[in-house]
Amino acid sequence: MPKNRNTFSPPAAWWRRLLSRAVHGGWAWAREAGAVTAERPGPLRFRRIGTGTRLAFPQGTVFGEAWIELGEHCIIAEQVTLTAGMMPGLDLGPDPILTLGNGVVLGRGSHVIADTAVTIGSDTYCGPYVYITSTNHSYDDPHTPVGKQWPRAEPVEIGPGCWLGTGAVILPGARLGRNVVVAAGAVVRGEVPDHAVVAGAPAKVVRSWDPVQGWQPPLRTPAPLPIPEGVTPEQLVALAELEER
Repeated sequence: MPKNRNTFSPPAAWWRRLLSRAVHGGWAWAREAGAVTAERPGPLRFRRIGTGTRLAFPQGTVFGEAWIELGEHCIIAEQVTLTAGMMPGLDLGPDPILTLGNGVVLGRGSHVIADTAVTIGSDTYCGPYVYITSTNHSYDDPHTPVGKQWPRAEPVEIGPGCWLGTGAVILPGARLGRNVVVAAGAVVRGEVPDHAVVAGAPAKVVRSWDPVQGWQPPLRTPAPLPIPEGVTPEQLVALAELEER
């Protein structure tokens, strides 16, 4: 009778369990050792990295750190790309190019591409795979491949307290006000006023806040529970790290 190849003898099963534990334990150690903080910057030399800020391991592409400022208590998840300038090794002048305020969260796999000034306000949260760029391809010449034409760059400004859903794209020249919500997959260009919700490609305002009437159209979901009093930024960081695992 042929043997079932999916059946392991007790010694083989024991060995596989041991190997699995070793791999997971080694990966947990690598993630902790490879994380970047102000105290342990590794090979990255940012213009500024605030207290409590952490770049999870493995990091995405990072260059132009001398022109990147990261505020305090930022959470930057795995495989996040942060770049200043079109390529490494450029002299971008005396001023910062990419600035993150305090408490900014960049979800896994997000990209922030700053060939000219990009500013993300404090307490702005980005879901996974958000793409923020100050540069876009041009296609003025119909006879030249688009990828070979010189791109255009415009500053990007994202106000404090915003929420950018999964897969949102923020294009060059975008200016988002305070506490703006960008729906998942939305493509944003131009100006967005304070306290607005935008969705679609191109994104349009679908809900806004009126000081007298409140949200218009009215919200259809119950109000969320507030963060309990006494919760510290360090505890929020620990919670985010548990969610990543």
